[in-house]
Amino acid sequence: MAALEEVPLVVGGGGDPQDKAGQSDASVGSSPSAETLGTGHASLLDSGEDFDILNSEEEDDDDDDDADLPPLEDISGEKKGREKSGAEASGISATGVESPSAQPTEWMDVLGNGQLKKKVLEVGKGPDSRPRKGQNVRVHLKTSLANGTAVEEEPSLSFTLGDGDVIQALDLTVQLMELEETALVQADAKYAYGTVGSTAPPVPPGADLTLELRLLDVSDAPDLELLTPAERTALADRKRERGNAYYQRGDYAFAVNSYGIALQVSESSSKVDITPQEEAELLDVKVKCLNNMAAAQLKLDHLEAALRSCISVLVHQPDNVKALFRKGKVLALRGEYTDAIRDLKSALKLEPSNKTIHAELSKLVKKHSEHKGAEQAMYKKMLGNPSPAAPQKHQGKSSWSVSWKWLFGATAVAIGGVALSVVIAARN
Repeated sequence: MAALEEVPLVVGGGGDPQDKAGQSDASVGSSPSAETLGTGHASLLDSGEDFDILNSEEEDDDDDDDADLPPLEDISGEKKGREKSGAEASGISATGVESPSAQPTEWMDVLGNGQLKKKVLEVGKGPDSRPRKGQNVRVHLKTSLANGTAVEEEPSLSFTLGDGDVIQALDLTVQLMELEETALVQADAKYAYGTVGSTAPPVPPGADLTLELRLLDVSDAPDLELLTPAERTALADRKRERGNAYYQRGDYAFAVNSYGIALQVSESSSKVDITPQEEAELLDVKVKCLNNMAAAQLKLDHLEAALRSCISVLVHQPDNVKALFRKGKVLALRGEYTDAIRDLKSALKLEPSNKTIHAELSKLVKKHSEHKGAEQAMYKKMLGNPSPAAPQKHQGKSSWSVSWKWLFGATAVAIGGVALSVVIAARN
């Protein structure tokens, strides 16, 4: 197995948000089956397989000190601290007529904290043409460092708004754009690639970015019930791989979000006939998502959620080693050592040469033994020291022994006395 650990729809908490702003594998266009995976993302997990459990991180119990993730704020409503409303910043009046002095506008503080700003360079088709969360968009994107160094250009990047397919700076600002609008965005590293940075595209850790983008197209996401099984599988797998990328960067909350979306796709009902093979492929993606989600939930200390994810895997695949392993870890963290040892032994029976399971089981058996010893000592202390009872038992036995001897002696004396009286009477 490879040395990788695999991985609620909860967003927030974890490391800095990251993404590949120009990766095409995140695209979810109007025809998912026609989309292809980008080479940048493939480098993160070329095989597309589930994460393996053999990871040094899983062999220790040290807590992760990841920085807090900023939430995926909902910017559909009005934001405090904005310099202008969306319509004003776009140079559009309430009637939808472009203002003569609309170009260029001043900077709009998107979140009110000065860390994400947007400036309209060319107005679009009006506020009614703005995309909504859940819709698919296509943009022309140029990414540069704050010092002007060009990073990447994507002539046609497609993604679904609100799904976490791209960096937050892009996900948030596109929601404020109009169709055919061109805008400039200044993003703090917090809303770009964070303290980790990125290798594809090449972005240094903690780097602020400047994005120049044009909104080319807006379309409704396809109806999942009408997608072919192959299209659903491909879409779910792309969302899962997006979660893998987040997980590898330590952004566990965003990873859980992506896995949750992938599960929604794989579990959605379908109006299209499906073959047994296609159903098996969808189930495979679902199991991988649940396994990886359990790993991410463990990192977030969401033990109950992680346990549910593991149990869901085992319902479909009772001999899934990763699910048994993680379930054992969750139960151990809950103090349920007997059940945890049972699950780890089951996992080890399936993979006797797995060193990670060996190490975890040995550590757990030792901890369980220490726990039992501590419990026994506590019970003895609660009940008192029973050692004084032993002498009392011996004293009781000794007392009975003395009583019998005294009784025997008294009887002998009485018999002797009677015999002596008989002899004296006979003589008389």
